[in-house]
Amino acid sequence: MSAPVAERGVVRAHVSAVDPVLRDEVVATLRAAGIAVGDERYGAVVVAAGGSVDAALAACPPGDHPLLVLADTFDPAEVLRALRAGARAMLQSTSDSTQLVAAVHSARQGDGRLPYEVLIKLLSGPAEPPVPAPSPLTARQTAVLTLMAEGHGNVAIARALSCSAHTVKNVIYDLMARLQVRNRSHAVARAVRAGLI
Repeated sequence: MSAPVAERGVVRAHVSAVDPVLRDEVVATLRAAGIAVGDERYGAVVVAAGGSVDAALAACPPGDHPLLVLADTFDPAEVLRALRAGARAMLQSTSDSTQLVAAVHSARQGDGRLPYEVLIKLLSGPAEPPVPAPSPLTARQTAVLTLMAEGHGNVAIARALSCSAHTVKNVIYDLMARLQVRNRSHAVARAVRAGLI
């Protein structure tokens, strides 16, 4: 026996959520907006709801169907997992009924829909891993870094500190390693952020 054919023009949804209260709220909102909600997933947009994207995906039934994810929080890694799992649209669970209906239609038509803030996070790339705070600097390193921040070159720094340019070069090399940076301006910026100068 073949699967039932979806009626043309009729938008149907199947709601999945671990939390029954959340499921009932979403079902009521969709029905009030004129979307047929039922247990049949074939030809329906599956609306997976949860506190996070992963929680919503955990409630999602397996299968190849248009998927709309409703969540409170959108971690970029979870969003990417949902997109790989076939989510066509995502929406804040606090969105109003007009936004929810539009998202169901978007998922049904295969249009991508993401909250603006989530899209910006994804487009800005992965967050840089946290860099551990550098250990306190020696008096000479602090003096060299301070003069670097003022824009002095190695020779001027050597004159100001009464040492050789070679010594300044070695101190800067040690600073780069300690601060885990690649150039002078990055060293100064990191030291300022860390409150070292």
